[in-house]
Amino acid sequence: MPKIPVMQAVVEVLKSEGIDTVFGCPGAAILPLYKAMEQDGSIEHLIVRHEEGATHMADGWSRTTGNVGVAIGTSGPAGTNMITGLYTAQADSVPILCITGQAAVSKLHQEAFQAVDIVSIAAPVTKWAVQVKEAAQMPWIFREAFRIARSGRPGPVLIDLPIDVQKQEIEWDSTIDEPLPVPKSVPSDARVERALEMLLAAERPLLLAGGGVILGEASAELLDLAEFLQIPIQATLMGKGAIDEDHPLYAGMTGIQTSQRYGNASFLESDLVLALGARFGDRHTGDLATYRGDRKFIHVDVEPTQIGKVFGPDLGIVADTKLFLQALLEKAKARGPRAAGEWVDRCQELKRTLLRREDFDTVPVKAPRVFKEINEFYGPDTYFVTAIGLYQIWSGQHQKAHKPRHYQVCGQAGPLGWEIPAAIGVKKALKNSLGRDAEVVGIVGDYSFQFLVEELAVGAQYDVPFVLIMLNNEYLGLIRMAEDHGGYDMKYEVDIHYDTSGSDNVKIMEAYGCSGVRVADPSEIRASLEWARKEADRTSRPVLVEIMIEREGNTANGTSIAAMKEFEPLP
Repeated sequence: MPKIPVMQAVVEVLKSEGIDTVFGCPGAAILPLYKAMEQDGSIEHLIVRHEEGATHMADGWSRTTGNVGVAIGTSGPAGTNMITGLYTAQADSVPILCITGQAAVSKLHQEAFQAVDIVSIAAPVTKWAVQVKEAAQMPWIFREAFRIARSGRPGPVLIDLPIDVQKQEIEWDSTIDEPLPVPKSVPSDARVERALEMLLAAERPLLLAGGGVILGEASAELLDLAEFLQIPIQATLMGKGAIDEDHPLYAGMTGIQTSQRYGNASFLESDLVLALGARFGDRHTGDLATYRGDRKFIHVDVEPTQIGKVFGPDLGIVADTKLFLQALLEKAKARGPRAAGEWVDRCQELKRTLLRREDFDTVPVKAPRVFKEINEFYGPDTYFVTAIGLYQIWSGQHQKAHKPRHYQVCGQAGPLGWEIPAAIGVKKALKNSLGRDAEVVGIVGDYSFQFLVEELAVGAQYDVPFVLIMLNNEYLGLIRMAEDHGGYDMKYEVDIHYDTSGSDNVKIMEAYGCSGVRVADPSEIRASLEWARKEADRTSRPVLVEIMIEREGNTANGTSIAAMKEFEPLP
């Protein structure tokens, strides 16, 4: 076999794994990899302004393509800056690969400059964290990293590369190399049969689409089953987009934050729930006694340890969601279709009647009005990203999703600042990997906006156009609501208003070479969205529409899905 620089072999592995774009920040301890990328020239690299931003860009790229996103950093603080992004990817089952440089092996015990045990630090928030000490292992470790990231419940991996190992040569022939196979969990035939019997015996069953439906590319199979058996579908926050929310069988979202009134109502009336790739997170279930009630649960998950983690289901099935749904539908077809009954009619009635009001025309703007405008202005092919705060909860309650992977949210970890880098990752994935020119929109709060605002420079430098819609209440709104209405009776250290209206976010956009506009009246929202679309297209850069909303608006919430507190007048 030919002898080549080991980092050339790594670049060949990355390319064959489908990596056409990476996000990173070069440093002395990772330069051999950068030299190999420069010599190859076929992988686009975007220079981030903070390594956490690189991880979130890789995250958005991965959620859009379904492939493993890649972030690169040097030694020391580069790796520690990546920990939040690794945790976010782990929490939401997103496969990303973080590559870090490291001091020479001989210096690791001597407190060398920027030498930190990043493998130990990253271990709790990755599926695998490993340091390569033998150059001959390098391409095989990268192959295994991709396999682990994709296998079972997807997630992040980290590979740490000492500088002296990076500089070596190995024997390697990329022409006879290929990705390692990723096994799929095939469902037990007996358990599929039992699940079908339970479904057919139920009078008011629901299908619950978790994030595993989207990750498993099983949305079409889910809809085929639902239509054949005439069973309504709900989605968790991570499953939002698994089914078009305008579909007559869509029955909303259940939860104590991101939910619809009709979603909670139909769930409470159900007698069986078939949960597919769902974690039963606490913001979804609320009070467990109420959530469980007298209804039966079937829990399907690709990860065995997820079953029974929150509560024991009546039936647990370890399986890939697509393979399970295909097997279940095959058995269902052998028995014949099921006619639509009173239960479907009931769920549709609840969907028509148990709504929340959105048609406010008051000043300052009420947040639900913003999402009414978003739903009416943007088409089903638009990609949305949003992070954590009142604006995310309003989005979950009011914003419609129509297609898988088009509504992306950092659901469990909830890192502020995720939206800007994630939007960059989504847009690069669309352009480089999928060959699409779809719009990308970030829904952001005024506080989250400034956490990773420096990544606007990446969007400007590399001509990455997207629109940011900011809901600005000049508060840490979610924490203000928790302090004010959560039993603390205070509004302590949550007000970020100063001068006229706090930070001039439009000027911040302009400082990075981007554009923005501030909106104060609901009648101005539509025209501003139209302007932002044209401006993003004209400049090929990020554009901000900042909407000044009422300062102390609250989202509907509660501790139980049967006892939600509504703060706005109902229709």
